[in-house]
Amino acid sequence: MDLEKIEGLVKIIENSSLTEFSIKDGDTKITMSKLTHPPVVTTGIAPTPVPATAQPTAEAKEEEADDIELILAPIVGTFYSASAPDVPAFVKVGDRVKNGQTVCILEAMKLMNEIQCDYDCEIEAVLVSNEQKVEYGQPLFRVKKL
Repeated sequence: MDLEKIEGLVKIIENSSLTEFSIKDGDTKITMSKLTHPPVVTTGIAPTPVPATAQPTAEAKEEEADDIELILAPIVGTFYSASAPDVPAFVKVGDRVKNGQTVCILEAMKLMNEIQCDYDCEIEAVLVSNEQKVEYGQPLFRVKKL
């Protein structure tokens, strides 16, 4: 599923009376919510293929895919990886993050919003760059649940 399709879905859901929405396209599952505390995570990114000689069972693949999550932008804003230009980033690839730990800041209308992780995980990829504008629902981090 590409970013344009996701953005289109977000616009459709924003303009509808639905409060929650989920869609699955291949190995990708997206969940959106208009609730006061919407979920900021979605599951379903397919694991990296394993060589044919050591191919795991379908059940093992499904369990691996369930462990991989995305932390999504809960608001539109500007992404900041650190609290100031001269301090280290909140998280980097390989870091283990605890439930409630701040992973980044999203600035919206001159307000700095700390984005926190909802569970213990390990950062597998940072999907946006510092000071990049992000849209609602845009993936910020790919993580693996611990």
